This record gives sequence, structure tokens and C-alpha cells, in this order.
Amino acid sequence: MTALSAQGTIVADIQQVSLKYGKTQALKDISLSLPAGCMMGLIGPDGVGKSSLLALLAGAKVVQQGRLMVLGGDIADAKHRRKVCPHIAYMPQGLGKNLSKTLSVEENLQFVARLFGHNAAESRKRIDALTKSTGLYEFLDRPAGKLSGGMKQKLGLCCSLIHDPDFLILDEPTTGVDPLARAQFWELIRRIRSVRPQMSVIVATAYMDEAQGFDWLAMMDAGSILQTGTPQELLAQTDSHSLEEAYIKLLPEEKKQGYEPVVIPPLADDGSDGYALEAQNLTVKFGDFTAVDHVNFQIRRGEIFGFLGSNGCGKSTTMKVLTGLLEASEGQAWLFGQSVQGSDIATRRRVGYMSQSFSLYSELTIIQNLVLHAKLFHVPAEQIASRVQEMLQRFDLMGLKDKLPDDLPLGIRQRLSLAVALVHNPEILILDEPTSGVDPIARDKFWHYLITLSRQDGVTIFISTHFMNEAERCDRMSLMHAGRVLDSAAPAKLMQNRQAETLEQAFIGYLLDAGAGSQAAAEEQEENSSADHPPVKTQQRKSSRFSLQRLLSYAWRESLELARDPIRATMALVGSIILLFVMGYGITMDVDGLTFAVLDRDQTGLSQNYNMSIAGSPYFVEKAPLQSYDDLDQRMRSGDIALAIEIPPGFARDVARGENVKIGAWIDGAMPQRAETVQGYVQGIHAHWLMQQALEQSGYKISSTVNVETRFRYNPDIKSLPAMAPALFPLLILLIPAMLTALSVVREKELGSIVNLYVTPVTRSEFLIGKQIPYVVLAMLNYVLMCLIIVLMFDVPIKGSFLTLTLASFLFIIFSTGTGLLASALTKSQIASMFLVMLGTLIPVMQFAGIINPVSSLEGFGRLFGGIYPATHMVNISRGVFNKALGFQDLHQSLWVILLSVPVIMCAAILALKKQES
Repeated sequence: MTALSAQGTIVADIQQVSLKYGKTQALKDISLSLPAGCMMGLIGPDGVGKSSLLALLAGAKVVQQGRLMVLGGDIADAKHRRKVCPHIAYMPQGLGKNLSKTLSVEENLQFVARLFGHNAAESRKRIDALTKSTGLYEFLDRPAGKLSGGMKQKLGLCCSLIHDPDFLILDEPTTGVDPLARAQFWELIRRIRSVRPQMSVIVATAYMDEAQGFDWLAMMDAGSILQTGTPQELLAQTDSHSLEEAYIKLLPEEKKQGYEPVVIPPLADDGSDGYALEAQNLTVKFGDFTAVDHVNFQIRRGEIFGFLGSNGCGKSTTMKVLTGLLEASEGQAWLFGQSVQGSDIATRRRVGYMSQSFSLYSELTIIQNLVLHAKLFHVPAEQIASRVQEMLQRFDLMGLKDKLPDDLPLGIRQRLSLAVALVHNPEILILDEPTSGVDPIARDKFWHYLITLSRQDGVTIFISTHFMNEAERCDRMSLMHAGRVLDSAAPAKLMQNRQAETLEQAFIGYLLDAGAGSQAAAEEQEENSSADHPPVKTQQRKSSRFSLQRLLSYAWRESLELARDPIRATMALVGSIILLFVMGYGITMDVDGLTFAVLDRDQTGLSQNYNMSIAGSPYFVEKAPLQSYDDLDQRMRSGDIALAIEIPPGFARDVARGENVKIGAWIDGAMPQRAETVQGYVQGIHAHWLMQQALEQSGYKISSTVNVETRFRYNPDIKSLPAMAPALFPLLILLIPAMLTALSVVREKELGSIVNLYVTPVTRSEFLIGKQIPYVVLAMLNYVLMCLIIVLMFDVPIKGSFLTLTLASFLFIIFSTGTGLLASALTKSQIASMFLVMLGTLIPVMQFAGIINPVSSLEGFGRLFGGIYPATHMVNISRGVFNKALGFQDLHQSLWVILLSVPVIMCAAILALKKQES
């Protein structure tokens, strides 16, 4: 044992620990001492608190109540967590959840090795030793996302063992993998422990057969400990023949009430020659990947037919083809002799389908879900009430009919799913892993329902499962691997064919014949040579408060992931460029090309002269004359004209008499700013026309001794593009980098790989800055490209200091990516982070940064916020450099504001990000 774990005979001491998720009590006052140097197991179905307890032991979750001592210290203490972090390894629940799917096996291992401070030579030795012992050595270049379930779990284990931990925590590491991969996984653990017997291992599992091989067990239910001891002690205490039987006996009496063991009556032969379900050479391809490869089977009416295989072997895909949800690439399937067609609703009504995950409407009550699905399957209206009532009674849901699904335990939700699948009285029931995660009593009760449906109602049942004891209950079954059916027969016949004592041993034999065990020889050789080549062991190092290697490791990983994600890479490279073109040419303050028409009620030469004065303006384009007020109203409503001029009757006569004449000007006021500009144009043209008329009638030119000579600086032609392009450029280097950075961090939360932050020595600042660096580099590249486009294509020259603009842009990009980091630290989903970034960047910039209206024209809070908002100063710098030929001396105050905003936003992001899950 290390000095840390040699304090006594326990590796962790748990005293009165409780944990809540909102109103849900995950752990209830648990007190438990975990023995050191042995293989421990937490046993129980999903939802009993196993994962929560393991996450607390690893330091990944905050200890809400109680005291938890791990490796000689309080895990709630941040200093102790930093101290023992290099001595603990945590492998979370889920296939490869702590892995990056786009990185290769080699790259994933290199990344984790760097987080634990290994240099290149040390990392190489450890990676070679671990991958050779697990059979992954020849797959070093394969992306983790393309590994099988078993190989992903082996890679996850290698990542956990890269730093030689003293306490290994495994959360359901073999869920969803085939029996061979599961056996190889535990053999690997056994070999590692034979080399490092001082290592303590704790495992959460729902497989009772796995737990039989552990040294010490704790059985859990509803957040509490039922009993602890060795497997033999638990069997002896409960007088049981198996751990599953022992677990059932240890459950509270109220949960065991009415429990009966499952007994499968033989299937009666009805003498029918027809099949309820058939598949011939069924093949499904997704691009180059073959998910289902020439599958054949025949299922009799009333038969319980099982599909046994690992996650990703093609079970769910086959079931979707049989229900018409997915079209086969090759081959054919029949339901009751009718070819399966997705458009054939009549045949599909004869099938009930229960998907792998709970897929009912959580906003609807139990009875509302049942009524809805009855209507969806066109159950006659007069029969819906009776069918729903029958389902409620049959599946013991009557007292819960007004409850929402989210308020129900997992076992009851599964019964509800079964009731919904049967509400339209189908003849075939297809169940995709219906009992995954439920407790043994709920699982057996579920099987009682299936037996009644099969034997009494004659419903054909096609069920997929991971559990061997469930598979043994089927009348016949198919063993599936890598999209192929290895064999189909009764479970006893399959065991007889392989001369195996258990169904699991038979399945492993089939898998080996199919090539799944091609690494067995290599592993055996590695086992024989493990004494000569033990895992590399170096002196454990302390975790430093800041490590440039860890920071750069995250930057390296993020760069690789970004380069291999075509959508994010494209958005990062050309997103700003596309928006620059769209907004540069689309957002314009220029008011020209305005359409107008005249309602001339005078029809004289003077009225036509007035019309020509407007038509001759470069700001207006004349349309066909108006005929009436209705015509005016219709054309202005449709947007055909923006201005209508009404010349009254007797216009020329009244002008000649010197009488007061009113000309009507109807302006489209839907856009007030443009309407005011049009009004100014019309008034100016009218004044000019009056001067022309006065000159023609009197012969004298009206003039003044005082004239205003207007000169426009910085933008002599008063065009929008030279003004808007420099202003849009800061908006784009704020919006796009912030969005990308926010997505990069919150994706880790959604995928679960954020656990690497929780349980490795990496600090929050190293994590965030490392994730930030690639986006800062890409944003600077975009900055250069946008400058080239503004200068060369928009014809807006850089008149001032380009170095000042570059420095300001660099600092502002750090601020913008820091804004994205803050948004991702405050949210848990990509949608929420995107919304927060849009809300925190686009709206403030457009309203308060002076892009359209000067900040000096704002009042109150808007004026105050605009004065301190970094984007305001970036807009000023950009316009100053592009339009006003300003340099550092003129812009240094704005630069200081941006510089000061960088540590503020970064500190806020670091403080908002939690090192533990709450």
C-alpha cells in the first residue's frame, strides 16, 4: 500500500452520507467501511444509488451531508482531493464515457497521460504496456468511436490505469458488452491485481453472476445498504443458491409482497404451419457500415423468441425493420405472411413495440398516454375506454392512472410502456431490452406478464436482452454478433451444441468461432509474460496547482476534435466570413432607389414638371401613375411604392394666381428612420422646385450672403459600407468565437467527458484556457481574412495603425471566447449555451455598442452600459483605424478598457465552473 492508503485496513470510510437531486433522495444516511486491497462490488438495479456513491468516492460529486474519508482524508476537502487525485482512477458509467470519440486509441491515452504529468518516454512505455495487455495495441490508430463496446471499455480501463492508481472505481464497466468481452475485461482486472495486489477496486454492477467473483459485496436498494459481506457470507446468511435470490430475500417485505419465481410453461403446438414473423437475408447498411448482415429467422405464433447480443450488434436495428420504422437495404421480412412495409398501416397495427429507452410523453399522465396511443392506432372510439381500463387493471396501474411518468419508479414505467404497447391488442409484441436496469422482483413480475400474454393470449413475443437468466426463459433464441446471427435454437440446445454448462459459456464459444476472440492468444501470451514485463511504475508525483502541460493537453485535444468535426471546423473557419458578406451588404443605412408614384389630378404641364423634379432625383425611381386612393392604398400595402405624391386639381391655376396650394405626400412609415429620410428628401426637392419656379417667373436668382458649405470627413460619399464594415467586424469576432467556445465546453457536459475535469489533477483554469486557445487562434485567422475582405472587396482601406487594431482584436477575442466559457459554465446543454451567448452578445452589441446609434445619444442605463462595454471600445478602435487614421496614442484608453475586461470575464468563467458536480 502507499503511504496514503496504508492507514489501516480500509480504503474509504463512509459515515451518514446522504445525497439528493432536487426532491429525489439518491442516498439515505449510508454508513459503510470499504476494505482495502480487495475487489469490492456494489450490487443493485438502476436508481438505487450505486453511481452516486461511486462519484462521491471519486470526488466527482459534492458531499452534501455526512463524512466521507478516502485514502486517509476527507474527500470533501479540496486540498485532500488534490493530494489523492493521482492515486484514484474513476471510470464512469456508459460505453467510453470518459473518452473522446474522435480521438484515436493512442491520442486518448496520450491525453490522459499528460493530464497526470507523464513525459513522452514514460507515456510511451505505459501506453505500450497497457494496450498490449488488453489487445488494443494493433488498434492504436483507430478512433475510439469506431471501437466495439468491449474495446471501448478496455480503452476506458487503460485510461484509468495510466497513472497506476491505488483506488480503482468502476461504474458498471461491462453493461452492454458481449459475454466474451465481459470475461476478458475481468480477466484483465485479475491480471493487473496479481501484479499490484495493493490496489483496491470497487465496482458497481447489475450482473449478479459478475458479483459472484468479487471479494466483498454491498447490496443496495433505494439509496440504502441492505447487507454487506463476501458472496459466500451473503449466500449463507440468506440460505440462497444465487446472489439474485439472496438480493430478493434481503429486499423489504413490502417490495416482496406477492412475489413468485418465474416458471415457464411449455409452448403448446397449435398445429399451425404459418409463422408470425420471418426474416430472410435481412440486411441494413448505413453508408459503408453494415448494421445487420443477412439475418434469417422464423418465429411461431405465441412463441417467446429471444435476441441475445451486445450493444451495437444490430438487435435494435433488426427490430425497427420488423416494425416498419426502418427500411431494409437487402432481404425481406414478413409479419403473418405479409411483407413488412413502412406504409402498410394495417400490418403495423398488429404489432406492439416497446423501445429500449422510455419513449412515452412525460407531460401526459398514465391514462392520457394510454388514450393517446389507442387513438394513434385507430382503436374504435367506443372501445378506447374499455381497453384503457383493461390495461390499467391488468398491469396494476389503476391507483397511479393520474400520475406523470417521471414521478414513477423505473419498474412501473416499464409496465406502463408494456401497457401502451398492448393497448391496441397487437398479435406480435417486440420488446427491446425491456428490463434493463430494473430490480429482480420487477423483472420477474414483468416476465409473469409476458408469460400470460404468450401462453394464454397467444401473443408472439420477440425480446432482446443482456441477461442470461432471461435469455434462458425464451422458447428459442438467436445469438447475435456484429450484425450476424451466430445460431438460433432453444437455450438448452445451444448449450448442448457447444457442450457448455451455461448459456454464457455457449455464447462465448460461438463468439470465439466468429472471430471475436482473436486477441485471446495475444492476451494469454501477455499474461504469461506479465512477470517479466510488469506495468511501468514510477514514483507518484504531487499535483501542482498549475501545469502548462495539462493546459496544453486540453488545447491539443480540442484542436484535434475541432479539425475532425466538419461542421464546427467549417463554422470556425468561414462562419464569420459568410456573415461579413451577408451583413456588410445586407445592413445598409443608404436610402436610395425609393419607388414612388404620382396621383396627378391636374394633368397640366406644371404638374408634370413637378413630377419630373422628383423623378430626376437620384434617390427615387418612378412607377406607373396612381389611378385612385384605393390604388394608392393597395400598392403601398404591397410594398410596390414607398412614396405617393398627390397633386390636387387646379394645381397650375392656383400656383399662377399665387394662392396657397397643398401637395399630398404619402410616405410608408413602417420603417420610421427611412420614412424620416424620405420626408427630408421630399422637402428638399420641393424647396428646390420652388426656387426654380421663382427664377423662371421673375428672372432673378434668389441668393444669400451667408451659405453653408458642407464637407463630410472620413466618409465623403456618405455610403453605408465604409461605416458598417468596420463596425460589423467587432460584432463577428465577438459572436462566432463565443458560440464555438461555449459549445466546446458544454459538449463535454452533455457527453459526460467533463468527468475528466472532476477526477484528474487538471484545474478549472487549465481546462478553460486549454479549451479556449484553439478558438483564439482560429478567430485571429478570421480577423486577418476579414481585414483582407474589407480592404480588397469592400474597398475600405486601413488608414490608421494596423498594429493597434491587431492588438485590440487579440484582446477582444480573448474577451469574446471568455464570454463563451462563462456561458458554458452556467449552462448544461448546447441549446441553452447558444441562447445565452446570443442574448449576451448580439443584442447588447447592436443596441449599446454604437454600431447604429452613437453611445452618446443613449440615456440612463444604456449610456452607462455602453460606456463600459468592451464591444463599444472595439467598435471605436475599428472605425478609428479604418476610417479616421487613428493610432495607439489616440486609442489607448479604449485599449485599456478591453484589456481590463479580459481578467474580469476569465475570472468569472473560472469561478462559475465547478470542479465537482453538485
